[in-house]
Formats: sequence, structure tokens, C-alpha cells
Amino acid sequence: VDLPWLWSTTNNVFIESSFFIADFNAVEYINTLFPTEQALAEAQVAIGQLFGKIKDIKDKAEKSEQMVKEITRDIKQLDHAKRHLTTSITTLNHLHMLAGGVDSLEAMTRRRQYGEVANLLQGVVNVLEHFHKYMGIPQIRQLSERVKAAQSELGTQIMADFEEAFPAQGSKRAGGPSNVLRDACLVANVLDPRIKQEIIKKFIRQHLSEYMVLFQENQDVAWLDKIDRRYAWIKRQLVDYEEKYGRMFPEEWCMTERIAVEFCHITRTELAKVMRTRAKEIEVKLLLFAIQRTTNFEGLLAKRFSGCTLTDVKKPEPPLESTNPFLEDEVGDDGSEIEEDLDRPKKHKAPDNPFHGIISKCFEPHLYVYIESQDKNLGEMIDRFVSDFRAQGPPKAGTEDGGAVLPSCADLFVYYKKCMVQCSQLSTGEPMIALTTIFQKYLREYAWKILSGNLPKTSSNSGGLTIKSLLQEKEGSEAAKFNVEELCLICSILSTAEYCLATTQQLEEKLKEKVDKTLVERINLTGEMDTFSNVISNSIQLLVQDLDAACDPALTAMSKMPWQSVEHVGDQSPYVTSVIMHIKQNVPIIRGNLASTRKYFTQFCINSFIPKFINHLFRCKPISMVGAEQLLLDTHSLKTVLLDLPSIGSQVVRKAPASYTKIVVKGMTRAEMILKVVMAPHEPSVVFVDNYIKLLADGNPETFQKTLDMKGLKRSEQSSMLELFRQRLPTPPSGADGGPSLSFSTPTPEQENSRIRKLEKLIKKRL
Repeated sequence: VDLPWLWSTTNNVFIESSFFIADFNAVEYINTLFPTEQALAEAQVAIGQLFGKIKDIKDKAEKSEQMVKEITRDIKQLDHAKRHLTTSITTLNHLHMLAGGVDSLEAMTRRRQYGEVANLLQGVVNVLEHFHKYMGIPQIRQLSERVKAAQSELGTQIMADFEEAFPAQGSKRAGGPSNVLRDACLVANVLDPRIKQEIIKKFIRQHLSEYMVLFQENQDVAWLDKIDRRYAWIKRQLVDYEEKYGRMFPEEWCMTERIAVEFCHITRTELAKVMRTRAKEIEVKLLLFAIQRTTNFEGLLAKRFSGCTLTDVKKPEPPLESTNPFLEDEVGDDGSEIEEDLDRPKKHKAPDNPFHGIISKCFEPHLYVYIESQDKNLGEMIDRFVSDFRAQGPPKAGTEDGGAVLPSCADLFVYYKKCMVQCSQLSTGEPMIALTTIFQKYLREYAWKILSGNLPKTSSNSGGLTIKSLLQEKEGSEAAKFNVEELCLICSILSTAEYCLATTQQLEEKLKEKVDKTLVERINLTGEMDTFSNVISNSIQLLVQDLDAACDPALTAMSKMPWQSVEHVGDQSPYVTSVIMHIKQNVPIIRGNLASTRKYFTQFCINSFIPKFINHLFRCKPISMVGAEQLLLDTHSLKTVLLDLPSIGSQVVRKAPASYTKIVVKGMTRAEMILKVVMAPHEPSVVFVDNYIKLLADGNPETFQKTLDMKGLKRSEQSSMLELFRQRLPTPPSGADGGPSLSFSTPTPEQENSRIRKLEKLIKKRL
């Protein structure tokens, strides 16, 4: 270390650099500094001298500080004196202004110089605020009491002036607006707010006194059929007020709006009273007429006034975007529907009307009349739909109406939309919930009476077809369960149910937008949507059953054929030709009628034929090797047709949906694997069982036994094979439920004989 001293950041002192040497010896270091006792004594003397010098410095510093305090003490006293003097002068000025202002205020009040009083009073009140902490002084307290007395006298005097100018009694208002009253209103702004409120209250009450007389409950014009006269009267009064008194009251008092609002409150009370008295006379048309005129008037108020005087105005919230098609129609001022271009960007609705319901709320207790009327109208509409359907019959095959949505469905939802918009204008509360209940009732009735009630009924085939007739391969020799008209009807009902399902969901969304937020949870049309879903499922099931029934005689013939005695593999069997013929007859009809509901046509294709074919395949027993080869050829032919099922007989070639192709390949491959297992030799048993598990990936012993029945094995042979099958099943993974889970694998078994390979070559050659 080069430096003799180093700074210690920990202790904030200098430390000799020798202390940082690694082999530092403290004893040797002290002996070097103090080699003798005399050196040590000299060090102590030096320390004592150092302490003495430090004490002298400290004493001198204290004396200097005392000297500074003595110098600044006088300066501080002068500063305090200056501050107090300034405050005193300001206070005296305020006191002079207050005293003079109070004198002037009292004099001007006596002379009714309200224009000068308005400005002076505000200044006096502001100055008086500076003396709140001096109220203990008698003179200040006296001035404050004089100000309060002047304010009280002004309030009483102004009220008397208004009473004189606008007497409560008499049919005609005396005098009229004057500059004195206009200035008096400016003074009222400075006085107790209750003075202003009392002036407004009395003026409005006096201004509407004529209305209370003209439209008393016992007057003919008080009834709903003459409700227009009420609104015509207030319009004239507001125009009259603007001309005569518009400049008398300050603009911020919003007197025109206050008169209109008070008129609304009175009208609401009076209408509620007269409707309670004459409730039995209220009819739907009369009620809707009164509501329409009232809501129109409320809309007029919203255009003219801001609603700033309403105490319960809710801040409007921005509307939510919706994909609901019900938004395409809005109601114009004349009650007609305005069509909106769906491609045009939607605009936000105008803010909510703050005056909505200010009068029309009184009609809500009587809206049960409207709800009952809609219940009756919808019931009659459903009955008319039923009678029209019976009279006109189902959609005709080969026409544009075949498979189309029933017109009655659109009529129903158009009427629903009209009712919903109309009711939401009347009320967004409990009446909307009651209307929703009515909607639910007739949605279910439509589904039951028009849709489910008109689905063709299934019936058992009479007679039946012989195997000989099936093998003749004559077109038209087999009869389908439903005729073409019935198939078109099923497709039409399916399409209608799909339309109802989608539109009901949109109806629910729109109802939730219209109803009060507190009631949204009570809007639920899930049950009705499930009803339409059931109609769709039943329709698809009928179509599937029809195709299965048409193919059933051919499949029955397949299962009864003597497959054990087949000697050679030929072309596809006659039953395959019959099945393909039925498919080509029925499927194009169904596809054409379900063109607008492609997904349900695909669902029909998915549910058709394959399960029934495999069930009949298991009934083919016993089967020889050649017979299995023929069945495998037939299965491949059916598989090819089924893969082309969505576009069969169509001029437009369209690729089948991937989901459909996957299901067909999986189902028909299973049938092919069953036949390959049947073709394989059952000896040695272990190899046969392993090949079965590998090809079918089915751990169900019943399926395995059916396969053994197809091979024609005896029961004694089957018992040992079943026991071996159970032993050879792979162990299911830990935690798995149910039976063993087998992975599906389709490689050709090593033990497959040359006849199987020959059959595959034959199939490829035919393709």
C-alpha cells in the first residue's frame, strides 16, 4: 500500500494503510510508535492539548450563535408587526365594506331595487365569510344578523311580489312579466335555495291550474280516446309561456322543461286514477292508441329538452353490438317498419329517451289486456296454420316448395317481432316477461301441431317381398316405405325446424336486449330450442328408417342366402344391386330437398345403412371361403357407393365432407375386417385369435362369438376359442374404465393365405 492513510467507508474515518497488510502485527506496531514510557506520556500530553483546543472552538461557536440570534430577533419582530398591520388594514377595509354594504342593502330592499340588490347581496355575503372567526365580537355579530334579516326580508318581499303578480285564484293571470320580477329572480339565486324552489313551485302550479280543471276525472275529455287533447293543450301553454315569460326567469332555471315535467307527473297520476275507475272499459285498440300518442309525446319532449330537471335520469349506456337479424327492422315515426341494408355498417342507436315512461308508465298495470289479446291472436294464428296445412296439403314433390321452409313459420316470427317491438315500447318490465311466456307457449304448439303433428307416421310393411323377387333385379319391384311426397314433407318439416331453432335463439337474444337488466335471467327459450332440435332429430331418423326399410328386404335376402354353397366369385350379388338402386332413388330426392340444410343431409348420410348392414352381415352363417370372398367383393362395392352417397345422382360432383368419409371408411372397413377374419383359417387357434384382435380391435366376446358362428364352428370348438380370446386380450391401462381398449390396426396378417391375396387382386381389377 502506497498511501499512509486510507478512508474507511464503514466507520467514516481515515485508517493507516499499514493495517491492511496481511501479516500485520499490532504489538510490534504499537512498540514502534511508543518505544519507551516517555514517548507514551508525551502522546497523552498531546491528546490533552487537542481536547483543549476543541473546547475553545466549541465555546467560540456558541457565542457566535447567540450573537446571531440577538441580531435576528429584532428583524422577526418587525416582520410579525408588518404582517399583523397588513391583516388589520385588510380587515378594517372589509369591515368598512360590510358596514356600508349592509346599509345599502337595507335601503335598496325597501325601494325594491332588485337589480342592484342581486349584485350587492352576493358581495356582502362573500365579505361576511371573512368574519366568521370574529363572530365573538358584538359589532360583527350584529352586522351578520342584519344581513340575515335582510335576506329573510328579501325572500318574503319577493314571494309577496310574485303572489301579487300571479294570484292563485282567478281564471286569468293579472299583470304579467316585469323587470322587477326578472331582477327578483336574480336575487332569489343568491338567497336560500328554498326561496327559488317555492317561486318555481307556485308559478308552475298556477300555470297548470287550468289543466287540472279542464281535465278532471269526471270530464269527457279525461278519457283515453281524447288523450290527444291533453298534449295539444300543454303544447299551446309552452308556446304561450315562451312568448310571455321566457325572459323573466333565468335560463338556468329551465322553467319550460319544469312546466312540461310537472305536466307529465300530473297527467300520469290523473290517467292512472281514471283508468282504475274505468278499468272495464279499456280495450286493446284504445289502450294501444293512448300508449302510442303518449310515447310520441315523450319522444317530442326528448327532442326539445335535455332532461336536466329530472331527478331519476339514468346515464344512457352505449348499445351492444348484436348479430341478431331482428335488428334489421326498426320502427319509424309513423309506425311503419324501416328496412335496413344488412351489408351497411350498423350505427349505434341514439341515447335512451330520459322522458321514456314519465307518463306511459301508468299504462303498465293495464298491459295484461294487451298480453291477453296477443295470446288470443296467436292461438287463432296457430289454428289457422293447422287448417291451412290440412287444406293445402304437404309441399308437392318436384316443385320449388318441396323441402322448403313452411310459410307459416315466417309468418309466426314476423308477428313475434312486431309484438316484441310494440311491447318493448310499452314496457321493458314484467309485461315483457309475460309476453315471453306467451311466445314460449306458441313456439311449442307450432312445433307440436304444425311440425311433429304432420310428420308421416311409420307403419309396418304388409306382405313383404320374396327372395326371388329381390334377385330378379327389376327396377321398381321394391316399394319404399314413404312415397316421394312424404319424403318432401319430412324434408320441409326438417328445414322449418332448423329455421325455427336458429330464429328462436335470435329471438331470445333480442328479448334479453329489450327487457330490463334485472329481468334478463328470466328470459330462457332453451326448452323451445330443444323441442325444435327433437323435431330435427325425429325427421332425420324417419329419413334413415325409410332408407333402411327400403334396403331391408335386400339385406334380409343377403342374410338368408346359402353362402356355404357358393362355388365361385362372380359380379356383385343381386342384393347389392337392389340396395344401390334404392339409394339412387331416395338419396337424390332427400339431397335436393335439404339443399338449404346441408349439414343435416350429411347427418342423414352418416346415420344411414352401415349399422344395419353389419348386423345383417353377422346373420350370414355359415360362410365358406368362396362365400366370404363374394361378400367381401359385395362389401367393397357398397363401400364405394356409400363414399359417393352425398353426391350420388347429382350433376355437380362435390367432395364428401371429411367427417362423413371418415365414418364410412371406418364402418365399412370393419365389415371388411370381419370377412377377412372369417376367411382366415382358425388353426392354429392362437394365430387366429391374435389376427382377430389385430384386425377388429374389438374386445367384446359376443362379437367374437358371432364371427365364430359365421365360420360355422361347433359350440365345443367355440368354447376353447372364447377362453383363448379372453386370455389373449391386451391388459387395459391402469385407471381405464370399461372393457379393454384396443388400438385399431389394419395390416394384412402374415398368415393370410393366397386366396385372400387373389381376391384383392380381383377387386383391383374390377375397379
